[in-house]
Amino acid sequence: MSLPPALELACSACDETYDEWTWQCDCGAPLDFASPSCAHGGRSGEPPASWADTRAGLWSFRDFLPVDPRVTLGEGLTPLVDAPEWDAAFKLEYVFPTGSFKDRGATVTLSVAAELGVDRVVEDSSGNAGAAIATYAARAGIDAEIYVPDAVKPAKRRAIERTGATVVPIAGTREDVTDACVRAVESDDAWYASHAWNPAFFAGTATFAHEVCAQRDWTAPDAVVTPLGHGTLFLGAYRGFRDLYDAGWIESMPRLLGAQAAGAAPIAAERHGEAAAAGANDVADGIQIREPVRKSQILAAIDDTDGDAVALASEAVERELDALHRRGFYVEPTCAVAPAALEVYRERGVVAPDDDVVVALTGSGLKT
Repeated sequence: MSLPPALELACSACDETYDEWTWQCDCGAPLDFASPSCAHGGRSGEPPASWADTRAGLWSFRDFLPVDPRVTLGEGLTPLVDAPEWDAAFKLEYVFPTGSFKDRGATVTLSVAAELGVDRVVEDSSGNAGAAIATYAARAGIDAEIYVPDAVKPAKRRAIERTGATVVPIAGTREDVTDACVRAVESDDAWYASHAWNPAFFAGTATFAHEVCAQRDWTAPDAVVTPLGHGTLFLGAYRGFRDLYDAGWIESMPRLLGAQAAGAAPIAAERHGEAAAAGANDVADGIQIREPVRKSQILAAIDDTDGDAVALASEAVERELDALHRRGFYVEPTCAVAPAALEVYRERGVVAPDDDVVVALTGSGLKT
């Protein structure tokens, strides 16, 4: 079945295009939607008045999304709150239906799956993305099979299992989990609802940027700090801010600053050398990604925004997690890398004392 124009695909590395759904280009690179993400017809100036009504959550920004909200739980419009102890604003992405920002991608991904008549999806995850995909698949009445590390946190495994999804635990590294899932996708011709490969997921995470700017009366911050593993939020945020900048609805692009886990920090290594990325951080298990499939796109986003990436060791993240909990932000360990990284960026002079900064807090402590 040929894809509708809004869902046609184009390779991120070569000139190949696809009018039927596939999860990967023949050259091995990830695919993106061929049409520009903004469907505003080239309008410039002020956002339309309809955007003032945000009762539809992140789907209030459907002008930038490739599909109608076929599968939704009312997700989005997470709070943006002052955090004076950090001299920043925190975007509370952990208050989504499944407790993480991954619901942004899951609602769009499963809406695309429903649009295409998919009856079964497959995903690999360290926990949060799997729970999001399984939950939205259940909402859609679509079967789901989720590959996870065999050491996945029990609360995250239960969250997946209780949707009725099939959980497939895999021994070994996070990369081993992905490899096993890809083998299953290729042997069974399953629909890969991957938060790393599927372009619909990034269309969903782009709404993070749309919301930040809407909540700030269409003024972009000077800098945004997010955890950085596969780049699901980091790259999505870049695309969302780019949507608004290209439409003329914000006057500048924020600097995008990534926070990686020491020992699994390929972007920080690329920017600052292997020594800067060395060490260990088993606390931030959600971003233990040594080979992100969209690495070249992440690096391009950093270059385009004069951004950066740093690696954090376990000790810094544990200290930051304790500080967050004591101030009422009950988050999971992985997302503590972002405010911890903000301190590093300030020490290095990357973030100036008077810079206006937004930090994403991405996952709930209730699942740890």
